Amino acid sequence: MDWSAIAASLTAQGLEVIQDPQQRQKLSSDYAHFSPILVEQLQGKQADLVVLARSEPEAIAVIRCCVANQMPLTVRGAGTGNYGQCVPLQGGVVLDLSPMQRIISLEPGRAVVEPGVKLGKLEQQAKQMGWELRLLPSTYQTATVGGFVSGGSTGIGAVNYGTLFDPGNVQSLTVLTMEAEPQRLVLAGEAAQPVIHGYGTNGIITEITLPLAPALPWQEAIVSFADLSAAIAFAQNLANQDGIVSKEISIQGHPIPQYFSGLKNYYRPGDHWVMVIVSALDWLAFTELAKANKGQIVFEQNPQAPGKKVNLIEFNWNHTTLLARAMDSSLTYLQVFFYQDLEQILTLEKLFQDEIMFHIEMMRIQGVMCLAGFPLVKFTNGDR
Repeated sequence: MDWSAIAASLTAQGLEVIQDPQQRQKLSSDYAHFSPILVEQLQGKQADLVVLARSEPEAIAVIRCCVANQMPLTVRGAGTGNYGQCVPLQGGVVLDLSPMQRIISLEPGRAVVEPGVKLGKLEQQAKQMGWELRLLPSTYQTATVGGFVSGGSTGIGAVNYGTLFDPGNVQSLTVLTMEAEPQRLVLAGEAAQPVIHGYGTNGIITEITLPLAPALPWQEAIVSFADLSAAIAFAQNLANQDGIVSKEISIQGHPIPQYFSGLKNYYRPGDHWVMVIVSALDWLAFTELAKANKGQIVFEQNPQAPGKKVNLIEFNWNHTTLLARAMDSSLTYLQVFFYQDLEQILTLEKLFQDEIMFHIEMMRIQGVMCLAGFPLVKFTNGDR
């Protein structure tokens, strides 16, 4: 393939094309380095060209070029995923949609945006209207809406709203097909489901309609427990309280909190943490529940208050893994659904006490409150 000629053709159409090897490598990767296995499998994989699209017509031009020349096309946003979805396995073109950053409309209860809009920016603007996003990844400050819908599944808010797959959490998607003359399809409701978490392999998303939730005044806290079973029991109890609105409930089993340098003054070795974001309107009920469950509130803050502060969102979901690996690069993680099986967790804790550290998120799965595990693992080898 004459990549210089392809680049010249695309540039002549007004597209920004990146050929620099270092930039191509950077834009051909994501956070798959969390996994030593993926690091080995994806070694050396990179695009021959990276093309930035600032509009739907520019994305269509790239599709036409790739189809005409039978070149592989890989779509990316901000590259904050952990699984190599942005990595071009057979070279070709990486189509970067992050420059598509228009908020098309923002109204009470609904946002219509292009895929490159950062979730943090959208959240900030929605809150100015008294609304907020239902679901957020821990990387929301840098992650794009298109990347989240294409490569994510859930995050902060899962305790209330479940996953992106749950009906209503993505209202509609506009996608382009990979054909000589791309079709522009508007997929609403159930019709959008096959594209959610499809990594752009079955439709290139150019517009997303998301529902918004009424913004509440939130309060953040860490509740400390002497043993893992007590921490999990409290997290389950809190999650199932109909009168206490929670946004985030995360169990960080000993010794995971030692990796949270921004919170080191609150950690006592051996303690297990439940990190929560609850409605400030329900704060009294929350504190009474924590006391009744023999938990100690070791940290609390109002995230809306002025001044610099830690962001509790960025200690949970896969930010937990990120922070732990920053201190110990030999760590990786697994994803496990424990559903409601506390005994399974406690059995595994005894069996693998020297290898596994338990990070568990409370989330709804098809309407049922469940324990979703993201345990940290001391990596030895792939077979293990």
